[in-house]
Amino acid sequence: MVGRVIVLLLLVAVLSAGGIVWFDYLTIIDAKTVLSPLYKFVGRDGRSQPKTVPDENINLDAERLAVRLEALELRDMEINTRHRDIDLRYDEIAQMAQELEERQKALDERENSLRAQAADADNKDRNIEAIARMLTGMPPERAVGIMAPMDDQLVIDVLRKTEDIARAEGTSSIVSYWLSLMAGTPEGAVRAAELQRKMAGRPQSL
Repeated sequence: MVGRVIVLLLLVAVLSAGGIVWFDYLTIIDAKTVLSPLYKFVGRDGRSQPKTVPDENINLDAERLAVRLEALELRDMEINTRHRDIDLRYDEIAQMAQELEERQKALDERENSLRAQAADADNKDRNIEAIARMLTGMPPERAVGIMAPMDDQLVIDVLRKTEDIARAEGTSSIVSYWLSLMAGTPEGAVRAAELQRKMAGRPQSL
């Protein structure tokens, strides 16, 4: 029984020494001092670390280069961040510019529409003024005959324009005489009364 224990202890010691030698050879552990006699016993030189001179100068150029490289990396990161911010800001500005352009187009279209409406109103006013002056220069009976088939609103516009022209020129208006001629027949009287009612009750169209 004692012999077995001794054999097991020797086996453990041999395995431990072999493991230490192997790990030292693989540079996993550093056992130079402890294993130096063993290396000499087997006829091999023990592994040694390279010696350094105590006053060996540190490679300052390498340290400076490392610091510069780190600074450059930080600067690149900052520049990339700024570029991303600039790209985002550019996209926002481009979107705002597009919205402003669309609004400007809408305003231009509205302005053009208003100008067209104003031009139509000016043309209509000029046409009505021309009709009023033409009818004023005619014999009243003929003028009333021309106005007979006209639409009521057009007749009202002509009558109002005739009064405006007479007022501006300081002359007497012929509108009342036209209305009296219209009332010469029963149908004409009804229409003359209707025209007077509409002229008094509705605002001017121009």
